[in-house]
Amino acid sequence: MKKNVFILISLILVVSLLAGCQSKGPDKLVVAARGGSHVTAMEAVKEAFEKEHNVQVEILGLEAADLKQKISLDAKNKNGAYDVIMADDPWMPEFSEAGIFANLSSLGVTEDADFEASSLALGKHPYATGELYALPFSGNVQLFFYNKQLLDKHNYEVPQSWEEVLSMAKAIHEKDGVAGYVIRGQQGNPIVSDFLPIFWAYGGQVFDENWSAQIDSEAGKKALNTYMELLAVGVNYETTDIVSSLSTGQAAMALGWPSWFITGEEASAEYSPVPAQAADGAEAFATGMIGNWMMGVTANSKKPELAAEFLTFITSREIQKQMVEHGGVPTRKSAYLDSELSAKYKHFPVQLEALENSVARPRTPLWSRVEEALGTELSAAIAGTKTVGDALSTANQKINQIMK
Repeated sequence: MKKNVFILISLILVVSLLAGCQSKGPDKLVVAARGGSHVTAMEAVKEAFEKEHNVQVEILGLEAADLKQKISLDAKNKNGAYDVIMADDPWMPEFSEAGIFANLSSLGVTEDADFEASSLALGKHPYATGELYALPFSGNVQLFFYNKQLLDKHNYEVPQSWEEVLSMAKAIHEKDGVAGYVIRGQQGNPIVSDFLPIFWAYGGQVFDENWSAQIDSEAGKKALNTYMELLAVGVNYETTDIVSSLSTGQAAMALGWPSWFITGEEASAEYSPVPAQAADGAEAFATGMIGNWMMGVTANSKKPELAAEFLTFITSREIQKQMVEHGGVPTRKSAYLDSELSAKYKHFPVQLEALENSVARPRTPLWSRVEEALGTELSAAIAGTKTVGDALSTANQKINQIMK
């Protein structure tokens, strides 16, 4: 009797084990991503990887602030909830210093010269020269947008300097009664992102090599005076109104990000790289602000090797080209230079040129605080509550205090 009971229990255990093996599903990778078109593009192409590796790739789409907070909190756990994460490129210094990313070289991921160089540099720590911790996933960069009908009406070519932009803006405002230029002067990130390209065109740098603020400089004064003169013949709008005003001919020119004006093959305004000179004949500088979304493997991933394989897959040449059809923005030169894609997406050659002449925001984990301090003072200047000199002097003092 005891023998029969033992055999029965053994059979039950074997059946349970077999059933467990059969019911076990594929492995799972979890990607924490910026929601919207990035998720749509990845969802459209991930099946090939899932089938090849017998894995389920779960992609969580989050708003930027929520994404950053969740990644930062999860990084404190021994075993992370996320295997692959996206990061806005200004987060890279903070995330790298906090050890949130795994070193990609140790996972067998090597540099690829097909990535646009300024985009690839963002994933290294220290910036541009150090080890590789993230790959560029989405290659955003500022462009100069304009209403072609308004410029054609006055026989204007696309301006190459900010002196030209101001001259054209004044004439269009005077003769047509519309905004010659639109600034994005809201406090914080908007006004800082809108002002810095003009500052850079005057040869300005936010910091010197010792991380001492250089906002209160000759370049700073000239750039802010130009910015305020543009506002005097223009308007101060938020994103939606910037797009609609240029699209309808109520404004002539503005800076912006491609996704504001360009959807698929259609653009609601014409575009060019950001003017690189302060004045005609002056030295040309890189001016377009780069704004890539980066992607890397978490240091506390339970499946780092598989996560690295997915990262290599999702940023590969062929997959980047496929994702373009689903709203993806390339970071590889081969995608921008592909004859079929560039024939369909007319902005690709311009966007690649802009990326190749772009500027990264200062690589410090304190950038968000610096940006807030600078934005407050720029807003005070355009509101008329502070003079240009006072605003820049106070910005310099605040920034140096933050950097101590």
